[in-house]
Amino acid sequence: MSLPDKDQRTKYAHILIELMRQIHPNMREGIDYSKKLWDDLYVIANFDLEVDSPFPPPPKEILGKRPLLIPYNQHPLKHRFYGRNLELLVLKAMITEDFEDRKAFISYMVRLMKGFYQTWNKDSIESEDCLQQILELSGFRFQREIDDLRRDGLMESSPKDGNGSRQRIPQPQQAQGHSRDNRDNRDRGERGDRDRNNRNKNFSSGGYKSNNNNNNNNNNKRRR
Repeated sequence: MSLPDKDQRTKYAHILIELMRQIHPNMREGIDYSKKLWDDLYVIANFDLEVDSPFPPPPKEILGKRPLLIPYNQHPLKHRFYGRNLELLVLKAMITEDFEDRKAFISYMVRLMKGFYQTWNKDSIESEDCLQQILELSGFRFQREIDDLRRDGLMESSPKDGNGSRQRIPQPQQAQGHSRDNRDNRDRGERGDRDRNNRNKNFSSGGYKSNNNNNNNNNNKRRR
């Protein structure tokens, strides 16, 4: 700032910008990052720096200016670990005309709630508790549907879409993880059964005896 020659001030300003860039080498190169460095240099100089920079100096009003508030959704959730999407599903089920489709919707939501609950609470929840929570979220409009599900059990089918065909709604991630674990355990069990069968065959055909003979011969060689 004290240099009288503008060209020399500009030269030293570029040197300062390069030094500032070297202090944070992990920052990405780009026009936004370079502009931020020049803005910081003007702020450090208290906006009293006259140089030929590639960017115009920022206005002094940016200091102390509060950022704009982000309009977050302030809708209160009765069950926070289920999220807003579950309430939207309840509303969609309420406008479904067919009685059986409403039961399929409720059954799907129960499976979804179990996955969400186990993810956030590291514990399981009973189907009866999920049905009661859905009943409360619907304002007790699903009393008949839930009474049928309590009597007959949950439906395995998915709700229909607007064209009358069954929707292919993905299962909760937690449930998919359990199914993969079950398949892995089943595969390991099958491999274990094959290994046991092979050992039994070797034993019955004299393979176990031949292996013992080989071990005895090796021991005799080592002693000699």
